[in-house]
Amino acid sequence: MWPLTKLLLINILIATSHGIVHEREALIEKELKMMVGHSIKLSDREIEANEIIMDLKREEIDYGFWNPKDFNLSKHFFEYKEQVKDTKLYKILKSMPKGAMLHGHDTAILGPDYMLELTYCDDLWVCFKEDQSDVSFIFSKHRPTGWCETKWERAMDIRRSTNFRKFDAKLRKFFTLVIDNPQEVYTDVNTVWEYFMKYFIRTGPLFTYKPVWEKYYYHTLLALREDNVMYLEIRSVLPPLYDLEGNIYNSVDTAKSYKRVTEKFKKDYPDFFGAKLIYAPIRSVATETLKNYIKIAKEIHELMPDFLAGFDLVGQEDLGKPLKEFYPELANIGLNLYFHAGETNWYGTSTDENLFDAILLGTKRIGHAFALVKHPLLMKEVQKRKIALEMNVISNVVLKLVDDVRNHPLATYLSQDMPVVLSSDDPGTWEAEILTHDFYVTFVGVSSRHADLKMLKQLALNSLYYSSHRAKRKMVHEFQIRWAKFIDAILKDRPDRVHV
Repeated sequence: MWPLTKLLLINILIATSHGIVHEREALIEKELKMMVGHSIKLSDREIEANEIIMDLKREEIDYGFWNPKDFNLSKHFFEYKEQVKDTKLYKILKSMPKGAMLHGHDTAILGPDYMLELTYCDDLWVCFKEDQSDVSFIFSKHRPTGWCETKWERAMDIRRSTNFRKFDAKLRKFFTLVIDNPQEVYTDVNTVWEYFMKYFIRTGPLFTYKPVWEKYYYHTLLALREDNVMYLEIRSVLPPLYDLEGNIYNSVDTAKSYKRVTEKFKKDYPDFFGAKLIYAPIRSVATETLKNYIKIAKEIHELMPDFLAGFDLVGQEDLGKPLKEFYPELANIGLNLYFHAGETNWYGTSTDENLFDAILLGTKRIGHAFALVKHPLLMKEVQKRKIALEMNVISNVVLKLVDDVRNHPLATYLSQDMPVVLSSDDPGTWEAEILTHDFYVTFVGVSSRHADLKMLKQLALNSLYYSSHRAKRKMVHEFQIRWAKFIDAILKDRPDRVHV
C-alpha cells in the first residue's frame, strides 16, 4: 500500500510543479505583452535579424550578470563611452534608422572636437583668466575693448607664436564636461549643473557670432543625418546674434536664421525631413520677463507658423521657478507646449509637482519626466492623454540623477508601454553620439533582457508619431523603407551566411 501512496504523492508533486511552471511561463508572457513594442509583428526576415541582435545583447548582459564589476553600463558614462563603440551591437544600432530627435538643445549637440574647429575661424579673440581656469571668446575686427582679466589675443596669433597642439588641448577642455574623475568632482546635482551652465556662458559669444551660429546649426543637421536621424525638433533660447559690422539681431531674427539654414539643408539633402523650433528660454525669470518671452514666441509663430513647434522653459528645474507661478501667463498662451518637468530626484516638492502643472497646462510632451514614476496617477494621465515622455538616459547619468542606468525609471516606462521617445538632450557636452549612445544604453542597460527588435522599432516610430511634423505618414513610410534596408544589411553581414 505504501509504495502506491508514495507513487501517487510523487505524481501529485510533479503535476503541481508542472502547473506552477506553466503558470510562471504564462505570467512572464503576459508581462512581456505589456512592454513597449509588444504590438509589433516581426516579419520572417526581422525575426532572423532579431536573433542576431538578441544574441549580441544577451552576450553582453549575461557576461555582466556573472562579472558585475566588468559591466560597463553600471559605471559612469565617461568610463565606457568609447569602449562600447567597438562592439558589434553598437555598430548595428549606429546603422539603425532612429526616426526623429525631439529633445535636443541647440548649442550642446556637437562635441568638443567640432567646437575646437570653430576657434580656427578668422577674427576670433580669446581671453584667459589669470589662473587659466576659464576663457572668454569674442569675434571682432579689432582688439576688443570688453573687460578681460589678462589680455585679449587673436586665437590665430597664439597658434603662430606657441605650440598650437598644446593650445588646442587647453581650449578643448573648456568645451566638454568629460573628465577622468567625475564622481569626485561632480559630487551632486548643483555642482555638476554649475559646471554645465559655465559651458553655455563661456561659449555664448562664440556661438552667437552669426556666421558661426549658422555654420554650427548646419553641421548639427548633418551630424543628425549621419546618425540616421530623419527629423529634428530643436530647443533654443534664441539669443541675439552679432556680426563684425556691429549689427545685433534679435530673437526673431535668430529664429529666421534657423529657418533659412533648415531650408538650405533640406535643399542640399532632400532625404532629410527638416526641423522645427521649440522656443525654450530660461525658467528662472520674473513674470514680466516671461510675458516678453511669450510675446516673442507669438511673433515668431505669426511669421513662421509651420516652423515654430511650440514653447518650453529650460534650466536647472530644482533651482528654477515652478510652473504653478506662471499659470496666468501660460494657461491661455495659444501655442503648443513641450515642458521640461520632473527632472529631479525629489518627491513631493515643487520640482516633481511641475509634472501636475505641465499636464494640466496641456503639454504635448514632457522633457525628462524622471520623477513621473513616483506618481502613479500621473502615469495613467500621461497614457490617457497620449503625452510623450522625452527620455534622455545619459543626460540623467551625467547630471547626477542616477548612477546606474539599470535603476533608471525608463525601465518602468518601457515595461508598461508608456509613450516613450528617446533623445539625448546635450550630447556634445558629454561627447556622446547624437542618438546611438542613448539607444545602446537603453537597449542593453535599461530595458529588460527580453526586450528586442520590436522595442527598438517602436521607439523609433514613437519619435515620428509624437513629432509635430505634418507629414507623419510620409515620414513613417520612408522610415519603413529604411528599416527594411537596415534589416537586409544585418542579414547580409551575419557571420554564418553562406556565400555562393
